[in-house]
Amino acid sequence: MTWSSYASFLVFAMVLILIPGADFAVVTRNTLASGRRRGRWSAIGVTASNAVQGVAAAAGLGALIVRSQPLFETIRWAGVAYLAYLGVQAWRSAWRGDYPPLAGDATAAPGQALTGFRQGFLSNITNPKVLAFYLAVLPQFVGDRAPLGVLLAYALSHAVLGLAYLLVLVGALNRARELLSRRRVRRWLDGLTGVALLGFGARLAAERA
Repeated sequence: MTWSSYASFLVFAMVLILIPGADFAVVTRNTLASGRRRGRWSAIGVTASNAVQGVAAAAGLGALIVRSQPLFETIRWAGVAYLAYLGVQAWRSAWRGDYPPLAGDATAAPGQALTGFRQGFLSNITNPKVLAFYLAVLPQFVGDRAPLGVLLAYALSHAVLGLAYLLVLVGALNRARELLSRRRVRRWLDGLTGVALLGFGARLAAERA
């Protein structure tokens, strides 16, 4: 491990993090619908999943999952189903258009943190392409025989960078909630989020290991 290779990896990881994906859609919808607390916990759920998959890849478990076609396909289709479920939920919300007044974190319904964490974690952990990313990218920066500690440092750095970005996103979206509180705007946002989630699910379904 050299500092130059580590810096190059951080730049590469940040570029990938900035590309919107299913995690972005989940965190965005949860923040706009339920506030900063649920948005933050969604981001933490995504990061926890990244950390789990990064550790699995560093320990060699990720390679076993990716090489086991039945297991890989099971995880992939579970991800497709979960993204489709979230997309349909967003569409149902848009169709009904029955939105309660926006509540702050202090008046949020119980269980928002757990719901946000669960949705963030599941939307990421059921995407086996995250494991494939670690397995394909890490050797390019650390070599094929890097020690476990170096692999963990790289993988967890990616997770921390992702968390920082998502928390900034949550803060920006939370400040914009008042501007997005109109019923028509919220219906459009739910509709577009549903399209995005279903699109990410369809792309995951169409991909091959």
